[in-house]
Amino acid sequence: MATTTATKSKTRSKPKATVSATFLYKVKDRKGKVSQGEASGSSAAVVRAQLQKQGYSIQSVRKKPKPLFGTGKKKVTPGDIAVFSRQMATMMKAGVPLVQSFDIVAGGVDHNGLEELINKIRDDVASGTGFAPALRNHPKYFDDLFCNLVDAGEQSGALETMLDRIATYKEKTESLKSKIKKALTYPIAVIVVALVVTSILLIKVVPQFADTFASFGGELPAFTLFVLHLSEIAQAYWFYILLGIIGFIYAFKELKRRSPKFAYLVDRYMLKLPIVGDILYQSIMARFARTLSTTFAAGVPLIDALSSVAGAAGNKLYNDAILRIREDVSTGIQLNTSIRNQNMFPSLLIQMASIGEESGALDDMLDKAANYYEEEVDNKVDALSSLLEPMIMSVLGVLVGGLMIAMYLPIFQIGQVI
Repeated sequence: MATTTATKSKTRSKPKATVSATFLYKVKDRKGKVSQGEASGSSAAVVRAQLQKQGYSIQSVRKKPKPLFGTGKKKVTPGDIAVFSRQMATMMKAGVPLVQSFDIVAGGVDHNGLEELINKIRDDVASGTGFAPALRNHPKYFDDLFCNLVDAGEQSGALETMLDRIATYKEKTESLKSKIKKALTYPIAVIVVALVVTSILLIKVVPQFADTFASFGGELPAFTLFVLHLSEIAQAYWFYILLGIIGFIYAFKELKRRSPKFAYLVDRYMLKLPIVGDILYQSIMARFARTLSTTFAAGVPLIDALSSVAGAAGNKLYNDAILRIREDVSTGIQLNTSIRNQNMFPSLLIQMASIGEESGALDDMLDKAANYYEEEVDNKVDALSSLLEPMIMSVLGVLVGGLMIAMYLPIFQIGQVI
């Protein structure tokens, strides 16, 4: 009996798909013409056999070496994962079997890194692994929230519905991220452009005037002397200044990543920045409402859902606040009461949560709140873009104009004397 059972289990299990590699070959045809090319196969022996069947005389077959810099594969971004989620949701809603859906999606992407990732997941699922465990083998691309939602869909038998919710969640999240990046890019662009233009003027342009001023023999204006002194410093130490800026940025990122206290301070003061701080605050509210709505609608218990929401907050202050809310809810306190007790959330969100709890439609109310805050972020980013465009021109005008005035002041004084 045991033998029969073992035989059946072997019959059911499917072998893993063979991973192919790319080989470079050099062959000679029947007329003696030598040619080179690439071929795919599981091994060099397989490629040799394929070429011999075509009537070629093999001179060499070797595995294609990896590029010297990098793997030659495109990086898989969160945006790519959002596209993958939507395509899988579409395939599943159309009734296409799961493994076949992977084949169709992988065959339709123009992204070698994403295609390889999909094929790895497909091989795991084809060998008998569940969809969620297969995703957990790639934590770099699929976080706990994503895997837990897929697992809930598999357990409830509504994977296509869950994939559709995941796809919507990822699309909304990535759209919100892009808006935040847009809001932060403009101030950084102003600083970078100002530094670059000022550096070029101090290192390349001002020294030309310095040579001219040396022949004047008179005393130069204080503003001109100040700019000439800055130019001398920039010429002598520009490399060390550049290294210092790069080192500061790297040290700042590492300290924020490794020190929770420093990350807490940075996140706290980022929220106090004019204009940008309000955009960040609205985006945190949108992520809170969107993530909690998605997880709660998926049937995830509220306490577990709040754990996922804390990780998706993107801000240390609100991460800690949401964990405190989770502790309150676990003791029997209502969600809206716990949110109000934190004194960190807007009244609109609290009222929506209260209405949702009373009506039994918490996920729907939170979804409406998420849409509202996402629209607020969109409007504020557009307003910031309109505000910063003339600001960039003003900053550059002041810098370039100030340096030019400093250089032409001595010439104006000579003109007045004459």
